[in-house]
Amino acid sequence: MIITRTPFRISFFGGGTDYPAWYEKNGGAVLSTTINKYCYITCRYLPPFFDYKYRIRYTFREETNSLYEIKHPAVRECLDYLGIEQGIEMVHTSDLPARSGIGSSSSFTVGFLSSLYALIGQMVSKRKLALDAIHVEHDLIKENVGSQDQVAAAFGGFNKITFGGEENVNVQPVAISREKLEWLQGRLMLFFTGISRNASEVAKDQIDNMSSKKSELTAMREMVDEAIHILNGPAESFDDFGRLLNHTWAIKRKLSKVITNGIVDDIYSEAIRAGALGGKLLGAGNGGFVIFYVPPENRYKVREKLADLIYVPFRFENLGSQIILYTAQNLSDLPIQEVRHGPLLAGENNAEFEHGGRLSIVENRSG
Repeated sequence: MIITRTPFRISFFGGGTDYPAWYEKNGGAVLSTTINKYCYITCRYLPPFFDYKYRIRYTFREETNSLYEIKHPAVRECLDYLGIEQGIEMVHTSDLPARSGIGSSSSFTVGFLSSLYALIGQMVSKRKLALDAIHVEHDLIKENVGSQDQVAAAFGGFNKITFGGEENVNVQPVAISREKLEWLQGRLMLFFTGISRNASEVAKDQIDNMSSKKSELTAMREMVDEAIHILNGPAESFDDFGRLLNHTWAIKRKLSKVITNGIVDDIYSEAIRAGALGGKLLGAGNGGFVIFYVPPENRYKVREKLADLIYVPFRFENLGSQIILYTAQNLSDLPIQEVRHGPLLAGENNAEFEHGGRLSIVENRSG
């Protein structure tokens, strides 16, 4: 049996420039952190005592005999991609709700791939997990999602992630002191708006508008370096980080008519009036979680003003996706399995995916 734990992420700046439709021509960058809220995947070979081959439990429960009957797209495509033919049981649980802007779908894909690799006895790098998850979501499921969530979930940490055309993704940890990190964390407040939405549907409108939003996306990408410049300065100047969040939200609202709505606008206005210096919706927009930068003296006022929302305390984390339980499963009583690696569909070239798809990742751990 395998249990994986994969973090969710908060994206501060640059979101929207991590879509291939943008960064393959223009380059992209994001500033994000993973947090101590997680997606858990329990996975094992299903014993041959049932009248079905796959038992998949998440919000729904699926019991099927055919891989292609599985409705959960990531489960189906991950099993297909790795060529696992033995029956599988998978159980998914989570600290936070899905479809809420914290990268939950990519955390699931990364965590499930990690559990499947462990199940077949392979150790893979964080780099490969990220690339495989990008390939599954972009090329197999064909979702309208970016590339930052998969990288953040796999690597973990507070990072600048850059996207440089078709060949390169670079992960650079933000090197600031523990005292500065504590200062920043102490001024961030996370709330759930109560609205869940389909990120792929929201993102599609944004992607369709990209050609006419070049100046906005360029400005959002440049804010990544502005934010890092603030973090490199004295902690007493970190309020500028909050003001920059306010600026990026003002620009993000212009990318698509479906990024915000009346409820979200009211929440944001109430928080600003209560003393928040800035904030933004997480993810594609139109609901989910919202993050605010709030000076300590105003935190109570913001909590009081947004009392109808769920407040979620959190901490930064830096481990990324982890296998937290590995117990070798005795397969002596199960049918012998031949594991084939790579896509199952006829005509696909396995060599194309030797490095996890069309991207490569460069990890810069020197600071």
